[in-house]
Amino acid sequence: MRKLDRTTCAAPPCLGGYQHGAHSWDDVTPAHKAEIRTHLEAIQRRRCAYCEGDIDTLGQHIEHFRRKGDPAYRHLTFDWSNLFWSCDQTDSCGHFKDHGAAPYNVNDLVNPCADDPDAFFIFQSDGTISIRHGLSAADQHRASETLRVFSLDAEWGRLRAMRKIAVSGYVNDADTAFNAGWPPDDIRAYFAEELQIAQSLPFYTAIRHVLTERQ
Repeated sequence: MRKLDRTTCAAPPCLGGYQHGAHSWDDVTPAHKAEIRTHLEAIQRRRCAYCEGDIDTLGQHIEHFRRKGDPAYRHLTFDWSNLFWSCDQTDSCGHFKDHGAAPYNVNDLVNPCADDPDAFFIFQSDGTISIRHGLSAADQHRASETLRVFSLDAEWGRLRAMRKIAVSGYVNDADTAFNAGWPPDDIRAYFAEELQIAQSLPFYTAIRHVLTERQ
């Protein structure tokens, strides 16, 4: 999960044609859903908002952060701020939040647009996600609930293995540079270039944390 900036893309105009009480999500046409996905792609690229996996590989669906089926949040069904692009895997992310997680309070979840996930998590080279030290008790709870409800760090889980594979080459490059005795400035410059290239890759946050933590 990484920080997303919704201000970089205006709400899809098609959302203005749907109103809570008059329409349901099933009324949204395929063409309008495609328009919504295009706008979400401008914010997220082709990456899941939660796990950062590749949408083209893992499948996709338009996700309501606050569940459209919850009577308390039905009025947000067509609210641009409530929509994300999630992978289609049932063991994590949007589907797991809605159908696999035990009861939760949505206000306890880290929202990648409203919050900065970097303030809560550190991604490790073994594919795991650690909760940052020094958080308040409330923020520790939010971090823990986010990992649980989206199943982002399940023991022996698929995402751990995928992140470990994604960062392994960078870990090897870092080890080579350190072991070869590269000057610190050269290492920083090399890592900065690697991160620039990696920005469009799946699991970019894991790659970035592994490299920057090594500095």
